[in-house]
Amino acid sequence: MELFTQLFIALDQTNKTAAKSKLLSEYFKQASPADAAWAIYFLMGERLKRVVKTADLKQWACKVSDMPEWLFAECYDHVGDLAETLALLIFYEDKFRNSSLEMSLSDLIENHLLPLKTKEAEAQSKQIIDLWSKMNFSMALVLNKLMTGGFRIGVSKSLVIKALAENASIDPAVMAHKLMGQWEPTEDNFNNLFIKQSTQDDVLRPYPFCLAYPLEVKEEESLSMILGDSNEWQIEPKWDGIRAQIIVRKGAQVIWSRGEQLLNEQVPEIEDALKALSEEQSFVLDGEILAWDFEHNKVRSFADLQKRLGRKKVSQAILKDIPVVFMAYDLLEKDGVDFRSRSTSKRREALEKWLPSIQSPVIHLSPIFDASKGWEAMTDERTHSREKGIEGLMLKQKSAIYSVGRKKGVWWKWKVEPFTVDAVMVYAQQGHGRRAGVFSDYTFSIWSDGELVPFCKAYSGLSDKEMKRVDKWIRANTTAKHGPVRVVEAELVFEIAFEGIQLSNRHKSGIAVRFPRIARWREDKLASDADTLETVKSLL
Repeated sequence: MELFTQLFIALDQTNKTAAKSKLLSEYFKQASPADAAWAIYFLMGERLKRVVKTADLKQWACKVSDMPEWLFAECYDHVGDLAETLALLIFYEDKFRNSSLEMSLSDLIENHLLPLKTKEAEAQSKQIIDLWSKMNFSMALVLNKLMTGGFRIGVSKSLVIKALAENASIDPAVMAHKLMGQWEPTEDNFNNLFIKQSTQDDVLRPYPFCLAYPLEVKEEESLSMILGDSNEWQIEPKWDGIRAQIIVRKGAQVIWSRGEQLLNEQVPEIEDALKALSEEQSFVLDGEILAWDFEHNKVRSFADLQKRLGRKKVSQAILKDIPVVFMAYDLLEKDGVDFRSRSTSKRREALEKWLPSIQSPVIHLSPIFDASKGWEAMTDERTHSREKGIEGLMLKQKSAIYSVGRKKGVWWKWKVEPFTVDAVMVYAQQGHGRRAGVFSDYTFSIWSDGELVPFCKAYSGLSDKEMKRVDKWIRANTTAKHGPVRVVEAELVFEIAFEGIQLSNRHKSGIAVRFPRIARWREDKLASDADTLETVKSLL
């Protein structure tokens, strides 16, 4: 636990990628396999399912520090990070500051935290306070972050993979593949990362996804200046669905999302189509799961697809009302042969020749646009994307291999311009992690019958300099407080960009928007200049 705490502190104190990579590499060399396995789990963004209630943690910290709960709320409001607030209160009177717990990370998780789920609150309180009493401040901070799910340290998944790959002396792509799927933090699984030969588990694992960079074209630029000849690119629709891979190997069929979730139960019609194939079939497809209108043979909205997600079992009514298809656009493996090192054009050629043999109504071949028509024609295709139910265009270099993660210049996503609305900030809340202590999470409203009605929240889009200015303004213009939320004067106007819009009974405004973010601060506008609900609904 001490070694993991030292890693956390060291990573938190640097923003240099090379330094972080070195710290990770050194940690994996020194840590026990059991501890390293859990470290990988947390560093790659996984969390423990709630072992104790947040409200109970607050109560126990108040008990240890002899602080009233209202003062805890004030401290939390000031600090902005729950785990740090808990640690600061625990050590308020230096009761345990010099203590140091000699316990491994794996022992802490497996024998102390996970068993708490089945214990009563009183037993939980006794155990957590006992752990706090044996820890120094930094160790207690890390423990709190693990318990609250707030373990964010500015380390990307790719950086963890790179450090592990260097230690194992293997290609990062191979290491990424080993970590794909439902990787469990066990000693054996950590040791298997350093075994070069394939294991039985690899049969059902997806490949690391190749990802695209957003293409931004400035007014003074042309596509030919940035990308060259359009004939060098394979141009496809940018579908608005769930990115997924279909893996059919050795009689098994699995459907993995890009988020590494098994989707078989949520798309049973696709699973049934795969089960109907002959046992000799072996392949891996990359593509998109889409809600589909079979009557008109066109894609339906992502909002329709969302109605099927997150369900343990999809009802017959949903299956009938919102059918889905798998839109295949890449062939990554066939009959045990890895195609990823082949060019985009060669993979596409193989996909076009082979896919029709499946003969399934729920597995479609994604179309491509005629790039020979030139960039002007492709620009026109992008302009009319929403009419076709797509988000824009995907541009894939014909000569490129299927890379791991994002590699600039290989794949571009050229999305249609987002919807934009001018809205008024009405509420603000402090952020977490790097933004702890700064008001960075905002709620925005638009006008409806002379009143401001909240319609979305956003926390990205402002520069650090702008955020500091907004933070200072919020502190000087707060009119009320509701826990961590500040009510502010309805004065600041921001242009909010978003990808989609739909009617929603769960929102006071009656609408919900997708991927809202701040496009710019409209310091030139007054609150009265903000858009109306009627105007926003016209975008539906």
